[in-house]
Amino acid sequence: MKIDRRVFCGTSLALAAGSARAEQRRLTELPVVPAQVEDTAKLGVTQNLRYAVNIEMWDFGTNDPAVRIARAADLGFNAIEMWPWRGKDIDAIDRVRRERNVEIVQFTGWGFTPGLNDPANHDAFVAEITASCETAQKLGTKMMLVVAGNDRLGVSKDEMHQAVIDGLKRAVPIADKYGITLILEPMNVRVDHKGHCLYGSPDAIRIVKAVDSPRVKLCWDLYHMQISEGDLCGRMKEGFAHIAYFQLADHPGRRDPSTGEVNYQRVMKEAFQLGYRGYVGLEFTPRDSELEAARRVAAIDRF
Repeated sequence: MKIDRRVFCGTSLALAAGSARAEQRRLTELPVVPAQVEDTAKLGVTQNLRYAVNIEMWDFGTNDPAVRIARAADLGFNAIEMWPWRGKDIDAIDRVRRERNVEIVQFTGWGFTPGLNDPANHDAFVAEITASCETAQKLGTKMMLVVAGNDRLGVSKDEMHQAVIDGLKRAVPIADKYGITLILEPMNVRVDHKGHCLYGSPDAIRIVKAVDSPRVKLCWDLYHMQISEGDLCGRMKEGFAHIAYFQLADHPGRRDPSTGEVNYQRVMKEAFQLGYRGYVGLEFTPRDSELEAARRVAAIDRF
């Protein structure tokens, strides 16, 4: 049978056109599925660990700490941390944390200077810890950060660390009275805190063991640990019994997780598997915006 090529081609084109029209009708008849809308008010509600916004580094475009707390709550975070309480409107902070149901997880009770590593400063240290505990009680805060101090000229590291131990021992009865855990933070000397007397986990663990109190634990800042010693998961396992609180920031840059070299999804999973259920402090400067930082934090918690 001889087929006319022109007829065959025309018939094929007609069938194809008909098929295309039928497919178009089918597609137009399908129900329209709306694009998923991001609920930014729930970004801080993560499924595994819980995260506390550092309101010193997440500034939300305002100088008012109380407003920063409200902005963190707007993103779904129910906890914040801050640096020293002095110089802040504590009444306003207390009011907004109650209104927005935000926990003040920790603040700095004793900073870099005057150094805790100098016995001459211990009376002042005890007085300040007492005052800080009273503020913590008002804010419902259960942890206070303590810094060891910068190097003292002509004084050995061992002597400075012994002074830190002695000072912390003096503060234990006060912390116990108020139900506060003092968290000692080792820093890094390579990038941020040159001349500081305490960095890395071995010395920090040794100090906490020497104090020998459940009221004195470690603030394990993973950013500082990455710069000082690396092996984040291995070191975390070794020191876990002495850790009361984690903080994070990526390196280099001290920015959002997933912007640097640290696999924070892996590290946070390790902390979770070790049994950590506390808050993780977000002590970093958002690279792009607070909103984008919240998205990155939510992403590392998916494990």
